[in-house]
Amino acid sequence: MSTTFRQARWNEPSLFEYNGRGRIGHVVPEAEKEIKKDLGDITNLVPASLLRSSLNLPELSEVEVVRHYIRLSQTNYCVDLGIYPLGSCTMKYNPKINDSIVSLDSATMMHPYQDESTAQGSLEIMYKLSKWLASITGTYRVTLQPAAGAHGEYTGVLIIRAFHRANKEGDKRTEMIIPDSAHGTNPASAAMAGFSIVVLPSGKDGCIDVEGLKSVVSEKTAGLMLTNPNTLGIFEKDIREIAKVVHEAGGLLYYDGANLNAILGKVRPGDMGFDVVHLNLHKTFSTPHGGGGPGSGPVGVCRALDRFLPIPVVDYRAGEYCLDYDRPESIGKVKGYYGNFGVFLRSFAYILSLGSEGLEETSEIATLNANYIAKKLLGVRGYALPYDPGKPRKHECVFSATPMASDTGVRALNVAKRLLDSGMHPPTNYFPQIVDEALMIEPTDTETKEEMDRFIDAMKQISEEAYNTPQTVMSSPHNTTVTKIDEVKAAHPKTMALSWKMYKQQKSNP
Repeated sequence: MSTTFRQARWNEPSLFEYNGRGRIGHVVPEAEKEIKKDLGDITNLVPASLLRSSLNLPELSEVEVVRHYIRLSQTNYCVDLGIYPLGSCTMKYNPKINDSIVSLDSATMMHPYQDESTAQGSLEIMYKLSKWLASITGTYRVTLQPAAGAHGEYTGVLIIRAFHRANKEGDKRTEMIIPDSAHGTNPASAAMAGFSIVVLPSGKDGCIDVEGLKSVVSEKTAGLMLTNPNTLGIFEKDIREIAKVVHEAGGLLYYDGANLNAILGKVRPGDMGFDVVHLNLHKTFSTPHGGGGPGSGPVGVCRALDRFLPIPVVDYRAGEYCLDYDRPESIGKVKGYYGNFGVFLRSFAYILSLGSEGLEETSEIATLNANYIAKKLLGVRGYALPYDPGKPRKHECVFSATPMASDTGVRALNVAKRLLDSGMHPPTNYFPQIVDEALMIEPTDTETKEEMDRFIDAMKQISEEAYNTPQTVMSSPHNTTVTKIDEVKAAHPKTMALSWKMYKQQKSNP
């Protein structure tokens, strides 16, 4: 663990709390005339009853604004600073050339409602990207419309529901089977679509127990939601038999694509027997997804489900790219416009730059990196690797801090907080729930051996501290802008101030 890391600590007020009144950033006189003219035109369009004589906005110089945001950036952690080993939803790096491409006028000046004949370039990108993603996943057609992974899940289960309704079995097919190791959004998405959830316990090897699956499938089964490899980073070797069991019961197989980067170029979900596949472009295809967005969760389907895809579908007819709305059995639109185009463009550039061989190599390196960390931490005091530690992992490995907690009182959360003192983002903790005191580590394909060694050394040092000076770990972090907090209080609605208005209300009514 680096002893030189110190996160910047600025006692930085909000912009509203700066004292400067009447200060402005520099404006070129000619530009100021245009701004005032535009404001006047807009004002004339607004009813007088909606106009305000003044706005309570900060009045600051350019220097003050720049310094404010630079100081905030110095107190934050981001993927450009270091490793981000969050398991199962890791944010990969975003090549800077992608940002340059997305900022081009040809991308930013497009309007989603302009005539199709004037948007052929954008439609071509969307069409080709959907074709590439269909080829990568082994599906028949892909919609780009869903805005994120969970939104893709919801879209997928709506398609499953539409399929059963079309077969006059909508009232009967009411149950969705979900493994106990699944991502939490799986049961939430299925429940939102009106399905009852049947939880399937994992077997002793951390995978689906086929005999257990056979005992829960029935004429009520709408489908099974599954990711492969699963959230333990273990490949479901019985996937063909699993698919057969579900299909013979009349259900469909849904693929949660959060872990697709473990098998990219090696095996395709469609070839495993999955009928519906969602992807996380921010995870597998490098687009940023910090702070809840922007994201993209495309959904691919087999031929039998094509007619239910959201409208419109991007198509190519008579030498032109177009938007097809003539799909009477579609589940309808699931998002305004046609999806998050900036994310599409980044993913398009990423796939185009790597090609099929490059995509396969990212999968190989991601798997190599995860197994390197697993082997290096295996046997370190306080950490255990449950569910057959000798079995290779794919893109992530899930350790348990249960031995450490039992011996010293230092829990997974404490380990995560102590990692912040080394200048590294901690892994996911307490997920999946089938692992007590879970530490879910995913290094992705972007981290070097040197960076992973630094992470491994930090984990080893935390182990030593836990057994020698446990209070050091339990009182961490020490070197960050914000040190140890009250986790419960921080999440309480009366503590959170999500706007300046809320903050002022809290200050006046403590």
